[in-house]
Amino acid sequence: MAESSKELLLPLLYILVLVSWMPILSHSAKKQVGVARKEDIPYIKCQVCEKLSSQLYDQVQAKQSAISPKKISEYEIIEIAENLCNLKKQEADWILKIDIVEKGDKLELVEQESEGECNSECKTIERACQEVLGYSDTDAAEYLYKKKPKLSSLVNFICKDLTEACSSKPPPVPKDRTPGEPFVPKSAKEAEMEKLMKSMEGMPGAPGMKMYSREDLMNQKFGNEDEDDDDDDDEAGFPSKGKF
Repeated sequence: MAESSKELLLPLLYILVLVSWMPILSHSAKKQVGVARKEDIPYIKCQVCEKLSSQLYDQVQAKQSAISPKKISEYEIIEIAENLCNLKKQEADWILKIDIVEKGDKLELVEQESEGECNSECKTIERACQEVLGYSDTDAAEYLYKKKPKLSSLVNFICKDLTEACSSKPPPVPKDRTPGEPFVPKSAKEAEMEKLMKSMEGMPGAPGMKMYSREDLMNQKFGNEDEDDDDDDDEAGFPSKGKF
């Protein structure tokens, strides 16, 4: 009886979250959805690689601390690595704090104090992350699990040995490049709601519950995940992988 009541409460909680988020969605629907600027990737891919490597290291350390004294498994590390470049997953929230700043003939990734609206810069970083890590996420996770390297060694392995993202200097940014949009911080409520929505994805007792990104909601992509997945695959340049 207790389990039955719990299964009924979870969908109700989900509905309440959606209702409380409606004013935010109504405001967000007026904004244009960001699209990745593929031409910017060569200028930022090394920095993206360094940041994703740091995130992998930090998130694995945080996971280990959370489950101690139990030892983190290789599968759990792989799962973190697989989600680092997917904005629909909590592991990729780090991308939302990055602003691409023009400095002379270079582009610099500058971390902000809070998460920002996901515009074209956010999508560009996600795309760069996907292109850099690609099928190498499992190899990076295996290296971290077996070698237990320091952060500097992990960055060097992923960005120079495994992917070669930092094997050469980025080319100079063209003088006629159109500047990116300004970084717009999210409201505290919006950030909190999005994190809650992500945490509820796949929750037991709520069959069929799906997590929709802001972009899905703004494009009204409800109940058509197959089409959305195909779009993500095309953008990433490699097919979706099943869980291990």
